[in-house]
Amino acid sequence: MNSSYVKRIVKEAKKNSFLLSSLNSAVKERFLLQMAQELIKNKEVILKANKKDIELAEEKKVKKSFLDRLALNEKRISEMAESLEIIAKLEDPLNKVIQGWQTPHGLRIKKVTVPIGVILIIYEARPNVTADCIGLCFKTSNVVILRGGSLALNSNKAIYKCLLNVVYKELKFKPFFLVEKTEYKIVDFFLQQSEYIDLVIPRGGETLIKKVTENSSIPVIKHYKGVCHIYIDEFANLEEALKICINAKVQRPSVCNAVETILVHKKVALKFLPQLKKEFDKYKVIIKGDKITQKILKGIKKATLADWSKEYLDLIVSIKVVNSLEEAIEHINFYGSHHTDSIITENIENAYKFVSKVDSACCFINISTRLSDGYQFGLGAEMGISTDKLHARGPMGLAELTTYKYIVEGRYNLRE
Repeated sequence: MNSSYVKRIVKEAKKNSFLLSSLNSAVKERFLLQMAQELIKNKEVILKANKKDIELAEEKKVKKSFLDRLALNEKRISEMAESLEIIAKLEDPLNKVIQGWQTPHGLRIKKVTVPIGVILIIYEARPNVTADCIGLCFKTSNVVILRGGSLALNSNKAIYKCLLNVVYKELKFKPFFLVEKTEYKIVDFFLQQSEYIDLVIPRGGETLIKKVTENSSIPVIKHYKGVCHIYIDEFANLEEALKICINAKVQRPSVCNAVETILVHKKVALKFLPQLKKEFDKYKVIIKGDKITQKILKGIKKATLADWSKEYLDLIVSIKVVNSLEEAIEHINFYGSHHTDSIITENIENAYKFVSKVDSACCFINISTRLSDGYQFGLGAEMGISTDKLHARGPMGLAELTTYKYIVEGRYNLRE
């Protein structure tokens, strides 16, 4: 039963991907703007559906961080609509000539951007992903198959139906699909459909991503966990560093770009750490520290070896005092998840040494890690933050949802 359900979706998705690729930019822009308006019109319906999901999640006694990612409100729905409006107005990345040249024997060659085709995205708690991914994929003429988590199903269905209604009346085909069956085994069926699906993007916890990667016969771009770091250099402006650390941990701790580990140079630790703890105490942030941090901040918890690579997604932070910039870089490259890491410094040489040697998708100078986000980067939205190096890295926006093909013109050329 599940296999026939999957086959029906993937076959239709593949067929529709060729229809979608024929839509011009103006038509796609019009539909995206209408989608944005439809989200606002249907906000009460979406919030009602989200309330059901919240109640079910609370019954299952899920973590507070999960509930935060799951919850929608008027502000978050407005942000979803705004993202669609921004995506609509961005330049269409398709049919762009990346390179063009002519060979000595008369071949006129162009390397041109085209859609990837059919994309399967597997995600967990965040309903805004549904709107963001539909918007980005529609703009790039990719058909997307969305498989969200069971505890977000009501919210995802409400958003999906709202957006589908905008396009289906006119197009008469589905440019995006929502998997409404929630049993996990169905994911395994999808992961074997390499004949119909061109790319898989998993967004969620470590267990989900490992399972998808191990079982997929389709190329996977991993949007791995965010073990994000902030390094407070010996030349940091400590007043600004304090604001950045608070923002990066407290503003929304349940998301992948919240800071999880703060590294502090030994020359500023004695002055900076008590100030940091005083601010963190206001928000009831639990601090775990190495031996030196424990000596400076009495009564805090000891950081274990496992804590250095942990994504807390909560009001918990690990702190370590380091002897040098080099030690900070080594720690980040060894324990981090290659997501987003930031240096706070007034020393330009140290800043560029940090960003050149830290092996992460996003390397920041004097910026909160919370700004690691496609929307904040001006991309409208994101499919997620890729921690892979091929084919996309960092916030995955419109450009990363294209591939290319060669278009070659000649005059009846033969190979000699």
